[in-house]
Amino acid sequence: MLTIKRLSLADARVLLEGARARAQEIGVPMCIAVTDEAGQLIAFERMDGGKITSTIIAQDKAYTAAGTKRTTESYGEVSQPGKPAYGINSAIGGRLLVVAGGIPVIVDGQVVGAIGVSSGSPVQDSDCAQAGIDLFLRDVSG
Repeated sequence: MLTIKRLSLADARVLLEGARARAQEIGVPMCIAVTDEAGQLIAFERMDGGKITSTIIAQDKAYTAAGTKRTTESYGEVSQPGKPAYGINSAIGGRLLVVAGGIPVIVDGQVVGAIGVSSGSPVQDSDCAQAGIDLFLRDVSG
């Protein structure tokens, strides 16, 4: 039998709060998705002004990060022509995203969920996702 650690709704709200605060600081309204360790949606927020197309992109970034247990950005690097995962982004109906902004949430060495952020540049998306994780980790350890 397996014992699985997973984010709670309260945890997801902390992740949303951290990402939202950073998005407000940089002045870019974001779509923010938080999933459990299996990539299933726990919580979602589309800030006023967040791009409509980014609602799905944010969810798929979190899905990818949880399912692959790595950042979407790192998957982007290995999915280029001539690299070992070339073409992976077309798998699972195109749900695997290879653009920065999806980051797994790791507690005690175990992926317990993921956050995906979209509406800004890849650097902005990743920055906001990391801000969510940073707040969550401070909350968990504090």
